[in-house]
Amino acid sequence: MAFSRHLSHLSALALLALAASGLNGCTRKSESATRIAVIGDTAAPWHDPWTPAARATTAGRLLADSLGEGLVAFDAEGKVVPGLADRWIVADDGQSYIFRLRGAAWADGGQMNTESVRQGLRAAIAAQKDKPLSAALSAIEDIRAMTGRVIEIRLSRPMPQFLPLLALPELALPPRQHLAGPMALKAEGADALLTALPPEKRGLPSVEDWGRTARPLYLSVMPAAQAIAAFNAGKLDVVLGGSFTDLPPVGHGPLSGGPLGKGGLKLDPVVGLFGLVVENEDGLLAHAANREALSMAIDRASLTTQIGVPGWQGTTRLIAPGSEADTGMVIERWADMDLEGRRTLASQRIAQWARVSGQGAHLRIALPSGAGGDALAVLLQSSFAAIGVSVQRVDLRAPADLRLIDEVNGEPSPDWFLQRFGCALHPHACSPAADGLTHQALEAPDPASAKPLFAQAERALLNENVFLPLGAPVRWSLVSGESQGFALNRWGLHSLLPMAIRAR
Repeated sequence: MAFSRHLSHLSALALLALAASGLNGCTRKSESATRIAVIGDTAAPWHDPWTPAARATTAGRLLADSLGEGLVAFDAEGKVVPGLADRWIVADDGQSYIFRLRGAAWADGGQMNTESVRQGLRAAIAAQKDKPLSAALSAIEDIRAMTGRVIEIRLSRPMPQFLPLLALPELALPPRQHLAGPMALKAEGADALLTALPPEKRGLPSVEDWGRTARPLYLSVMPAAQAIAAFNAGKLDVVLGGSFTDLPPVGHGPLSGGPLGKGGLKLDPVVGLFGLVVENEDGLLAHAANREALSMAIDRASLTTQIGVPGWQGTTRLIAPGSEADTGMVIERWADMDLEGRRTLASQRIAQWARVSGQGAHLRIALPSGAGGDALAVLLQSSFAAIGVSVQRVDLRAPADLRLIDEVNGEPSPDWFLQRFGCALHPHACSPAADGLTHQALEAPDPASAKPLFAQAERALLNENVFLPLGAPVRWSLVSGESQGFALNRWGLHSLLPMAIRAR
């Protein structure tokens, strides 16, 4: 079977740059370095970006994507493009992915070989154990280093979205595998200077006049309020990594409808999970009926107003309503009850539990810092107080009874949502029935047979109330009109390499 051929990531970007060259004349600003801030409250990971703590941050994921490299990568629009592999085929009814590595050398001068790539992939996969990606990665049955520059990944079942999974920064091979990634980093105090490596150093065809094609990026990490102020003052070209927890109050920030909100604000079309996961299954949360009472009490309509994002709606569903993953066979919960009615029933349950147990109804909720997190804390405290439950807000990393989950799912498949709360990750608060139905759906012979099984699995998990849904995640950026290489995408990921390629 012949390999399907793809343009290299860099070559595709170079073509786009040349195509855009006649659209806009270069200004002085476009000739200078692009200044980018990544929203974060922790120290910049410039000096050791490959530690688990660093890779868990937005800045760390961007660096993994920029300094390391996987078999495939994402372009600015979130489409899969070549990485270490310049071509591939899918065989055996979607259970065999065969990649041919490009003819590149490692950073130490040694020739790239399939065994070193195999070892790097296995290490990257092992690092995801007990993390959200582990369920999807469990479908990888074997990684085989074959002859020449060919490597095969065998799956236990077909995964139509397997290539995007491989393109995630979590599966990028780090420099300790002697990999020369697409960019180089130099720490400069609190900032980092990132430059795109010449193509020939990556085993790719050279690009004429590379010095004018590439543009340097200055990267900083700063809190959201500081980044927004710097962007408004013209000191930054791009702000990345915005989420719900970073949103200022409506009328005071990028969603206020002012010049920034109309032009600079970019909202990615993401779906995923945004809600509270049960972490302590003792006491009040030991009973599914009590967990349901908490979910019934949440004022999602007020949350919609607080977020202020056009089109954002709260949900009581697990799988994102209206998304490609939605089966269309599960409806919103408690649709026949208004908020007052839901809270009346919920408060009766909580009061009965308190009488029987002799305990007070009290919860610790772990939420991130930031204006959005502050607003969510107030809303949850008010919602739960209405049914007789007091709330203590704790740090996102502290022990808690409920913890906020804010995760994007770029893979439009129901099993991602369902396996996120499978018994493998949540053994004490899960639904074995939902796990079984999900497994049956994944083994189904066709999508039509799988759909009702996925719907039954979602209902089973909703009945357990191990997750209290709030709505969709929010991912936003700020981008000046002269910036290049930025595009909205369903992953909420914005690779730095496209921003380092100048239109001529």
